[in-house]
Amino acid sequence: MKKEIHPSNYRPVVFKDMSNDEVFISRSTINAKETIDIDGVTYPLVKLEITSSSHPFYTGKQKLVDTAGRVDKFMSRYGNRNKK
Repeated sequence: MKKEIHPSNYRPVVFKDMSNDEVFISRSTINAKETIDIDGVTYPLVKLEITSSSHPFYTGKQKLVDTAGRVDKFMSRYGNRNKK
């Protein structure tokens, strides 16, 4: 294997899923601006919108995200076409 091509600054980092507030610690080289205290130890904190603990593929739960009433608008236009 080639030497000196891999980063040497691996350290424990906390990743937080913002949709369900689950946290997990993993090793990473990512730069983080925030920190968090867990069990008296301060770790860098990386906030994520979605992880395997909240993704519908892994959880088996479908979550419908309605932004600005788009689903209602679609249903009012196309939802009642087969009910004649």
